[in-house]
Amino acid sequence: MKRMGMIFRAKANKALDRAEDPRETLDYSYQKQLELLQKVRRGVADVATSRKRLELQMTQLQGQSSKLEDQGKKALALGREDLAREALSRKSALQQQVTDLEGQHQTLQGEEEKLTLAAQRLQAKVDAFRTKKETIKATYTAAQAQTRIGEAFSGISEEMGDVGMAIQRAEDKTAQLQARSGAIDELLASGALDDQSGMAKDDITAELDRLSGGGDVELELQRMKAELAGGSSGGQQALEGGQGEGGQGEGGQASNAPQQDTPRFNKD
Repeated sequence: MKRMGMIFRAKANKALDRAEDPRETLDYSYQKQLELLQKVRRGVADVATSRKRLELQMTQLQGQSSKLEDQGKKALALGREDLAREALSRKSALQQQVTDLEGQHQTLQGEEEKLTLAAQRLQAKVDAFRTKKETIKATYTAAQAQTRIGEAFSGISEEMGDVGMAIQRAEDKTAQLQARSGAIDELLASGALDDQSGMAKDDITAELDRLSGGGDVELELQRMKAELAGGSSGGQQALEGGQGEGGQGEGGQASNAPQQDTPRFNKD
């Protein structure tokens, strides 16, 4: 049971640590300090109110004491010593109450001064905590952003990791399809697989088609060579025959054909 409790507390602590945001914790602490400062200020106000009430009571009692003294003097002037003694007795009781109220007043005044000083110190502490809180929050936010940027550049973040895995899967599938396509082409070329479309040819058929096509080209080339050779020999024979006839006419008999003037063309 102790081990289970320890494991449960460890798991809960890890989950809470993962869910905790330092900025939210700092804001919550600052809010609590503000509430405490508000309570201290309310306490100062309550003490000041009590002190003011005691001052009013003291003023009232002192007024009654002065009135009793005046009444005692009048009674003594009228020969009523008994009334004067009663007035002085009541005045003495009022003076005792005033003395007690003065002690309470001094106590409340001391408490008020202490609370006022505590409120001032707490106010300074809260202000300093607020400045430190904002600095820590800004530093934490900057560090968090820098960490995310670094993870994005290095590819170890969750989002970039998913993108990298998707790219890797696409590359693997592409390579697999290319390998499958190449294997099918090799099997079709070797005749291990039959092409149902009838367009593919085996190695022997392809070789015979190549030889047949090559033979047709050779025959066409030989025919063109023979035509060129025949045309060259006929032209040479015609040229030799024309030269023989021209020599005989010059050395032998003259031609009976009338000579005609060669027409002249005007350049214009």
